[in-house]
Amino acid sequence: MEARDLPGHLRPVPDSGDSTAPALEPTDLPVEEITAPLEEAERPVEDPARPVEETPAAPGEEPAASVPAPETAGEGPEPTPLVPGTTPGLTAPRSRARSTGFVTDVLVELGFASEERAQQAIEEARTAGRPPEHLLLEQGAISAEQLSKAVAERYGLDHVDLQLFQVDMAAANLISVSSARRYGALPVAFVDKATLLVATADPTNLLALDDIKMATGFDSNVAVTSTEDIEALIGRLNTLQSAVSEAITEDEEAAAEEEAALAEVSDMEVSAEDAPVVKLVYSILGQSVAEGASDVHFEPDEGEMRVRFRVDGVLREAAKVPKRMVTAVVSRIKIMSDLNIAEKRVPQDGRVSVTIDDRRVDLRVTTLPTQRGEGATIRILDKENAQRSLDDLGMDGSGKRRFEEAFRKAYGAVLVTGPTGSGKSTTLYAALQSLNEVDKNIITIEDPVEYRLEGINQINVNRKAGLDFATGLRSILRADPDIVMVGEVRDGETARIAIEAALTGHMMLTTLHTNDAPGAIARLTKMGIEAFLTASAVDCVVAQRLARKLCTHCKQRAILPPEALAEAGIRVGVEIEAYVPTGCPRCTSTGYRGRVGIYSVMQMTERLKEMTVQGAHEAELTSVAREEGMATLREDGVEKVRAGLTSLEEVLRVTA
Repeated sequence: MEARDLPGHLRPVPDSGDSTAPALEPTDLPVEEITAPLEEAERPVEDPARPVEETPAAPGEEPAASVPAPETAGEGPEPTPLVPGTTPGLTAPRSRARSTGFVTDVLVELGFASEERAQQAIEEARTAGRPPEHLLLEQGAISAEQLSKAVAERYGLDHVDLQLFQVDMAAANLISVSSARRYGALPVAFVDKATLLVATADPTNLLALDDIKMATGFDSNVAVTSTEDIEALIGRLNTLQSAVSEAITEDEEAAAEEEAALAEVSDMEVSAEDAPVVKLVYSILGQSVAEGASDVHFEPDEGEMRVRFRVDGVLREAAKVPKRMVTAVVSRIKIMSDLNIAEKRVPQDGRVSVTIDDRRVDLRVTTLPTQRGEGATIRILDKENAQRSLDDLGMDGSGKRRFEEAFRKAYGAVLVTGPTGSGKSTTLYAALQSLNEVDKNIITIEDPVEYRLEGINQINVNRKAGLDFATGLRSILRADPDIVMVGEVRDGETARIAIEAALTGHMMLTTLHTNDAPGAIARLTKMGIEAFLTASAVDCVVAQRLARKLCTHCKQRAILPPEALAEAGIRVGVEIEAYVPTGCPRCTSTGYRGRVGIYSVMQMTERLKEMTVQGAHEAELTSVAREEGMATLREDGVEKVRAGLTSLEEVLRVTA
């Protein structure tokens, strides 16, 4: 079948076309799109030939954002044509004609699945009542990206990778978020003055495609993408759509905004509630969660406020907030976390739970009065992180076996060491999840409680009320616990109570700030704990770091010569195969996406206990521990380099 014979809703993208709206780089932060109009002196000029239109929304839906109609040809910058194979993220099928086979046949032809595996899925689908390709996806036999490519080939359509494709927000905002979620489809670009490129995971949903055509007034060419990419794009629109539409009119109220920045404190709550600053703050939070940030920093400067995200342990600038909105932004953050907006002289701490893109996230807020003004830092606590297993964290092999053997004992002490931000609490949470059963009473005392876990009694330190680690731990031991977790041992009193509790029939999990596992023994000695108590109570010490994971989409294979390894202090004697970071739009050109743990697990054997009682030095304990099977942090890191999880440079950075 020729391309012209395809139905209107399945027309492929032409080899060349005229885009009538500027495309946005996928790495451009939507937050900057919001704040940019606030800094301009002029209001955007709209085409008088085509007025701004609002898409009518069905009852109960969110209205679509008002978007200026596309400019006519010849106005504005020359658009970039959409050419499959040339436009990043847009790929043409091998043939524009429809395939006569099934999607599973195409999966086999493309080499994504074996014929035996596809046939097995077909047999299972007869009783499961579901398409066999969906079963293959659920079972991990194929990825969502491979399925979308096979569907595109099956129907002779273009495939669009929304992680690489430059999505045109003007096109995407033509339909409401609720409509896009219901259709499972979304316009992503203008093909020409009368045609949209619509991305969908299901090109056979003719009703959805027809509804988009009626709602937008444009014809549509269809490209296939993965369900994951569609949901991610809808999530971005969900946090930004209403903020974008309201920010367009903000310039008309520039004078009023200046007055609001100088308003009395008593009026600030009202102004912050009504102004677009509310949507700006929510957009920043939504974007930070979408990018996997652990912290958001609002830092006032002489003029603007700088917003930075900490992603995978590394800070990067995300946006700038105009000077006239700085006070309102901080006030809004205070209102969210139930802090005193009138108090700007001392730091304040608060907490709030919000729902972002159907995910419940806890925010821990700290305000700081700096010389340049009041700033704020938000720690993002995603409950999904607390539900990760040791395998998910990267602990494997003999280290995982030793750690599990230790914390599953009836009593004793297990210590996790490392600097701040190395994931110690997350490791202990993973252990608690394994131990969390109805026949065990688990109590924790933390400063503060980071993740709220079902079935576990958690206590928050409150020094103003006289509740510190030592006081709380004494009370916990009178509450008949089986397992106790102490967020951190900071002083000799807490350390003594914890060690004595481990000797009297309780399993004690806690953290220390030391550089390596053997250093924990010396630290306890310096805290005043007798060596014989340490040797009797401590069963296992884990040292850990967090290294950034290589982006699976752009990492490149490489050979690391022995000379380079020797210079890094790693003596293996032979070259090793590994991967190096490259950078792509999916990882914001960093080469890394996500983090993996690097662990050194020291099990307190009889020999190590004897040496502890004798007062052996830390270096001697390290030497014997390595003889008895302990891998150092750098050795575990090199194993993860061999496995392609991280790079040698990253291991050297975190284990220096």
